[in-house]
Amino acid sequence: MPSTMLKVKVDRSGLLALHDQVAAEIRRAIAEGEAGPGDRLPLAKDLAAVLGVNKNTVLRAFHVLRDEGLLDFARGRGVT
Repeated sequence: MPSTMLKVKVDRSGLLALHDQVAAEIRRAIAEGEAGPGDRLPLAKDLAAVLGVNKNTVLRAFHVLRDEGLLDFARGRGVT
């Protein structure tokens, strides 16, 4: 299953931490139907490259969303 490329953006001059911005953008994409149940998200390194942030920033956002129950990490399937 190919990954879904999300339309996400970050504001480096914003007060919100970058990983919180990434998490908020992924939440928005889910709410607006850009990413649905079972859709695979882009690799953290790919999303980081598009956003111009460190891969660890994206991974931190993914972990926040996993802890909220919005994302699932599965070996061999990536992040859904």
